[in-house]
Amino acid sequence: MFRRICLLSVAIACTGAPLRAERVEGYAATVQPFATRAALDAMTDGGNAIDAAVAAALTLGVVDGHNSGVGGGCFLLIHLKDGRNICIDGREIAPLAATRDMYVRDGKLDESLSKTGPLAPGVPGAIAAYSYAIKEYGRLPWKKAFAAGIRCADDGFPIDLVYARKLKATAPELALFPASRAIFLKPDGSPYLEGEILRQKDLAKSYRELAEQGAEWFYTRPFPEVTQAYMKEAGGILTAEDFATYKIKLREPLITSYHGWQIVGFPPPSSGGVHVAQMLNILENFDPAEVKPGTPEFVNRLTEVMKLAFADRAYWLGDPGFVKVPTGLFDKTYAKELAAKVASGKVTPVPDHGTPPDWQNNYFEKHTTHFVTADAEGNWVSCTATINTAFGSKVVIPGTGILMNNEMDDFSIAPGVPNHFKLIGGEANAIAPGKRPLSSMSPTIVEKDGKVVLAVGAAGGPTIITQTLLALLYTLDYDMTPADALALPRFHHQWSPDQLRMEKNTPPALVSQLKALGYEVELIEPFGGTQMIRKTADGKLTGASDPRVPGLAAPTK
Repeated sequence: MFRRICLLSVAIACTGAPLRAERVEGYAATVQPFATRAALDAMTDGGNAIDAAVAAALTLGVVDGHNSGVGGGCFLLIHLKDGRNICIDGREIAPLAATRDMYVRDGKLDESLSKTGPLAPGVPGAIAAYSYAIKEYGRLPWKKAFAAGIRCADDGFPIDLVYARKLKATAPELALFPASRAIFLKPDGSPYLEGEILRQKDLAKSYRELAEQGAEWFYTRPFPEVTQAYMKEAGGILTAEDFATYKIKLREPLITSYHGWQIVGFPPPSSGGVHVAQMLNILENFDPAEVKPGTPEFVNRLTEVMKLAFADRAYWLGDPGFVKVPTGLFDKTYAKELAAKVASGKVTPVPDHGTPPDWQNNYFEKHTTHFVTADAEGNWVSCTATINTAFGSKVVIPGTGILMNNEMDDFSIAPGVPNHFKLIGGEANAIAPGKRPLSSMSPTIVEKDGKVVLAVGAAGGPTIITQTLLALLYTLDYDMTPADALALPRFHHQWSPDQLRMEKNTPPALVSQLKALGYEVELIEPFGGTQMIRKTADGKLTGASDPRVPGLAAPTK
C-alpha cells in the first residue's frame, strides 16, 4: 500500500494536475498509477472513456514498457453510449517475407530466433488501433493522448518492483542490442533497481513526432525507413512495405449469454473471447451454488473445463483470415456435450480436441497489460495491449526509443513445439505472410438489460483466459466485489502440459486434496494482472486493480 501511495504521488507530478473543470465523470483501472492518472485527467479535461483508454495505453508504453508499447499490438473492445459494441483488432501481423521455416537453421529449429532479436517482431498495430479509436469515437485531439507519456519519458519515472524484476531477468538479452542497452541498462551494464529513475529521451522524441504527425509517422514516414535500414543490417525481415500495408481489422463482437448476463468478447485471432465463452457455456450446465470458491470441488470442476477448452484451442484456433475457425466452439449444444465429460471429484483425461457442430461450414469471418475505463455517459473500454514476453524482442530501433514486440513466437513455429508459454499450437496457427498470430488476450464486457455492468480483462500469457474466467465467476456467480475477486489465489490449467498450476499462497490443505484426486500440482509465484470496473446496483462505478501489480483503480474527483 505504501508503494502505491508513493507511486501515485509521482504519477500526479508526472502526468500533471487535473486540467479543466469540464469533465466526464469516470473510472479507470490500470497496472500503473501513472497510466490511471493519465486516463482520469483525460476525462477531467472533457474526454470520454475512449480518450482515457488511449491516454492510459500510451502512458503504459513508457512506464510499463516491458509489457506493452507502440512497438506492439492490442485488442480494443469498446461499448458506446448508444449501445454499439466495437472490436478494433490492432494485432501484429507477420512480415510479408515470413515463411513457415524461417526459424530453421541447418535443418534444426532454433527456437530462440522467434523470441529474441530482429526476426522476432511482427508489424505493430497498436498505433493504428489507438488512432482509429480516437478519430472515430474520442472527443479530445489526438496529440493530447501523448502528453502524460511524453512527460514521463522526458522527466523519467521511478521503476517499480515488477519492472525491476523483469529488467534484471532480461538484462543479458537486452545487452545484446546497443540501443536497448543504452536505455535499459546502466553504463556498467547492470540493470536499474526499484525506485531508480529511468528516462527515455528518444521515446519522448518519437511520441512528439507521433503526436504532431499522427499515425502516418509510424506507418509511412519516417519510422518504417529507419526500421527497414536497421533490420537489413541486423538480419531481420521487416520492411517499410510491411508498415505501409498494415491495416486494423474491425471485427464482429463475440456475444454469448451466461445465467441472464450478455457476455461480449473478442473474436479470433483472440482465442480468449472464444474460450471464455466456451467455458462459461459449459459451466452454465452446472449449479454454481453446488460448489464454493476455495474448495477442491470448485477447483476440480473448473480445471476439467479449462482442459477441454485449451485442447480445442490448440487444434482449432488461428487467424480467421487464413484458417476456418468454427463458430460451433461456443455453441450451447456443444457445451452441453463437453459438460457431460466433467465428472465431479475425478481427473478426466483429455487426449485430444473436441469436434464442434457444423465445423465444416460455419466459421468466424475471414507479457501484456490490461486496462479498463468507463464514463458516466455509458462509454466503456476494455483493452489488452502487448509486446508479448518481457521487453518483447529486446530490440529497440536505434534513435527512436521504440521497443519492438516478439509476437512471431505466438505462431506455431513448428508442429508440436511449445512457445514461451508452453502452449502447443496446430496447423491453424502456422506462420504465413500477413497473418495475425493467435492471442490469449480476452477483453470482456458484461451487459444486463442492454446496459454494461462490468468490464474486465487480464495480462499474463495463456493465464489471461483463466484469470478472466475466474474474475467473471467470482463477481457474477458469487457477487464478490472487484477487489475481493482479484485477491483470491489463482489456478490455471492449459491442457498441455498436464499440470495444475496454483499460486504459492494457496492453502496447503487444498493443494493436498487436489493431489489426492490425481492432479500434478505445480506451485508457482503469484501471476497475472487483472483489471476490473463494475457498476453497482445503485449505478455507481467501482473497480479494482490486481493486487499483484502496483496499479491503481480510481474515479475522477
